[in-house]
Amino acid sequence: MLRFATLGTSWITTQFAEAAARVPGVEVAVACSRDAERAARFARVIGARSSSGDLPALLASGAVDAVYVGTPNSLHLAQATDAVRAGLHVLVEKPATLRAADFATLVAEADAAGVVVLEGMRSAYDPGTAAVRALLPRLGTLRLASLRYCQRSSRYDLVLAGERVNIFDPALGGGALNDLGVYCVSALVDLLGEPASVLAASVPIGGGCDGAGTAVASYPGLVAALTWSKITASDVPSELQGEHGTLVIDHLPAPRRLELRLLDGTTEVVDVDAPPFTLEYEVERFARLCRGEDSPAADHARTLAALRTMDAIRAATVPAR
Repeated sequence: MLRFATLGTSWITTQFAEAAARVPGVEVAVACSRDAERAARFARVIGARSSSGDLPALLASGAVDAVYVGTPNSLHLAQATDAVRAGLHVLVEKPATLRAADFATLVAEADAAGVVVLEGMRSAYDPGTAAVRALLPRLGTLRLASLRYCQRSSRYDLVLAGERVNIFDPALGGGALNDLGVYCVSALVDLLGEPASVLAASVPIGGGCDGAGTAVASYPGLVAALTWSKITASDVPSELQGEHGTLVIDHLPAPRRLELRLLDGTTEVVDVDAPPFTLEYEVERFARLCRGEDSPAADHARTLAALRTMDAIRAATVPAR
């Protein structure tokens, strides 16, 4: 049994616990938070057997085999590193770290300790993304791509009222690129590879955070436009355009309806039979890696390519004024 401790008490951690309950051989054993009372309440919510308000003591206790890091982005690196050094496997929410170099260091530490580190990029393990990969060869040579994820956060109203909100706090690694744009970037490097260059612009909001943005990624003979937002909403699908046809993707983080429109006039629809949102597939992958059934090398390569691309986007970003 792979026994997990959860770090963090947010909605995404609740989703992780629900997903873990559906994966054989996985158990959420301990809920951990800096506030012991809050940890105890959260343990009852997610069905954990116990709780802890003392992370160092928990890591040294031998009570768990792995940790799920669902805390604010700025805490990921330190908490994941502490867990690795304690000999525990780590599943860390996306983005795993705020810089590519930090993730490379974390992977090196995990390798030295003989444990597994995996970024919890749910879309990379989703069956809908696998269906997109399978259809790519039928498009012929790819020339244009449009990858989008725009979903207005209900907490943006608090920002407009002048309040501090974690997911919009740059000091905590918040913002639209880290929360939603990361899905566009992960899909980009997963499906098309790491770009040769990027241009980018963002929409700054109160507190110095990015509320929305766009990037243009260039490849030899191919251009991809990425658009993300936490302050506006859109149902416009993503597209991959090749010389033989176009693939329309309904929802980039969890594709469920794909339309392949070929230049000969035929259209094929692929419906993916899976829940609209679940972390189950990433938990299954992590459990396999912890059992030694596969190597995480390809997972790490994708994560590093995505984080390098996000580094490049930040370096190239021009704020909209």
